[in-house]
Amino acid sequence: MGRARTFDADEALDRAMTVFWRKGYEGTSLSDLTQAMGINRPSLYAAYGNKQELFRKVLERYGEGPLSYEREALAQPTAREVAEGLLRGAADVQTDPRTPAGCLATLGTTYCAEDSSAVGKIVIASRLAGHAAIRARFERARAEGDLPANANPRDLTNYIGTIVCGMAVLAASGATRKELERVIELTMRAWPH
Repeated sequence: MGRARTFDADEALDRAMTVFWRKGYEGTSLSDLTQAMGINRPSLYAAYGNKQELFRKVLERYGEGPLSYEREALAQPTAREVAEGLLRGAADVQTDPRTPAGCLATLGTTYCAEDSSAVGKIVIASRLAGHAAIRARFERARAEGDLPANANPRDLTNYIGTIVCGMAVLAASGATRKELERVIELTMRAWPH
């Protein structure tokens, strides 16, 4: 029979998220993780598996926590409000003083060796799932007449995704919330009417 856990698994996962967010997947060592999480390596392996599995769990937690604004944005009544909600939600997370600047999913894996790596595949799958949900919402908006018939939901999804990723880089480089707001305003001026 194994020993009972002597640490809060969710709290430790949140601490791991912060480390990956700050240092990226490649830049984070097992020592960084165990120190931040307050556990030893055997406990890390027993609770979360290896570093790659831990990162996958962190990404899931990130989606349920900091990225929960995406679900709220997708529930908005118009495509324009969806797009604006995605951008403003991203700006909130990317400039929140309680967390590292930028976006874990964007910046945490920028330096992964290859997209074909296991971690690269995890991130790509996560990104594709998010884009699919946004595209489906924009397709619905076009079918309902909320977007012009010639609006391309895939292009609009890529457009918003590109802006969100660019904002993450700006935030990580020190851009303020006010600066990101100006990016959002310019982006929304180009939104189809």
